[in-house]
Amino acid sequence: MWDGPYGEWGSRKYLVSSLDQSLKRMGLEYVDIFYSHRFDPNTPLEETMGALDSIVKQGKALYVGISSYDAEQTQRASDILNKLGTPCLIHQPIYSMLNRWIENGLSDVLEQNGIGTIAFCPLAQGLLTDKYLNDVPADSRIAKPTGALNANAITPELIEKLNKLNSIAQRRGQSLAQMALVWALEVGRLTSVLIGASKSKQIIENVKALDNMQFTNQELNEINEILK
Repeated sequence: MWDGPYGEWGSRKYLVSSLDQSLKRMGLEYVDIFYSHRFDPNTPLEETMGALDSIVKQGKALYVGISSYDAEQTQRASDILNKLGTPCLIHQPIYSMLNRWIENGLSDVLEQNGIGTIAFCPLAQGLLTDKYLNDVPADSRIAKPTGALNANAITPELIEKLNKLNSIAQRRGQSLAQMALVWALEVGRLTSVLIGASKSKQIIENVKALDNMQFTNQELNEINEILK
């Protein structure tokens, strides 16, 4: 948020000040959900969670969540917030067919504590679309020097995997993106997914994923074999 000390991470000063600045820019009195976006190894978790609790009690947010905390960190954060009387509402992790890290314990912790899950990057920054089945389009994220992805991410092995997944999607009457969203919701036990779009038609396409939300056991087994 600013240069110098406390300009990021999870201190009370940062969380409270950054929210105050955001509310001022948006012209709002409060937000629905305020997240601690990443675990801060240099700030006691009690301070970070205490700041979230005070933000709710001051009326600046209705609910609080966390993002990208691992299973152990999530359990500790949830325990602290419950004692303070401000339960953790939701966790926002990265999750997709190509990044399944939450299945290594985090999903179980969230379910046991009644915490929702809303995943970001469910399409792996566009990799799980039909963009990269053959080559790298000129208007893609990878083609841009400032993008989060780079051309090295497109390996022959990945292209082969994407095309196999796309074949299953076609049999289901879906695009690869639609199938990837449904898979994330069903296999990842998610509450919802965050989708980004640069064109309105992408939103329309993604919403059509709701037309086929069921997988057969054979489809799931095929997908798991491809994703190994």
